[in-house]
Amino acid sequence: MEFKLRKFTESDAESLAKHANNINIAKWLTNMFPNPYTLEDAKGFIATVANDNPAKVFAIEINGEAAGAIGIFPQSDIHAKNAEMGYWLSEKYWGNGIVPQAIKEMVDYGFKTFDITRIFARPFSANLRSQRVLQKSGFLIEAQLSKTIFKNGEYFDEIIYGVRVVSCKS
Repeated sequence: MEFKLRKFTESDAESLAKHANNINIAKWLTNMFPNPYTLEDAKGFIATVANDNPAKVFAIEINGEAAGAIGIFPQSDIHAKNAEMGYWLSEKYWGNGIVPQAIKEMVDYGFKTFDITRIFARPFSANLRSQRVLQKSGFLIEAQLSKTIFKNGEYFDEIIYGVRVVSCKS
């Protein structure tokens, strides 16, 4: 299925709210991702990311709609050579190979754009789909932290996946 990564625009608010308003997406994301996800939430999110330069968050556009998002977030201080990646996609498009390809494009963009040597993602242990797409995209498990995530009254292990551009010297 065809898609493209692009910057968010104000006109994406309606489609963003439509695709993001899904408990099956929200349950695997931080509590900063609201559920229900309203038009006002979408407008606020777009206003927050629209002026980043260089861009850190991109819309996953499918059939002319913002049907998901993917972002890379450079860290600071002693973690300055690292960036965290986060992503979600409309449930309507799950299973079409979109997210692994979007991750590969974002990894390439991240290493070319930011002064980093490692990109990591931290899916919940029960989110097997997210773990599979990371593995398909060349990420390796670096650690598993026991019961570090507390979401909707339940504890989950946190799996840390990473990909590196170069090996680091200690």
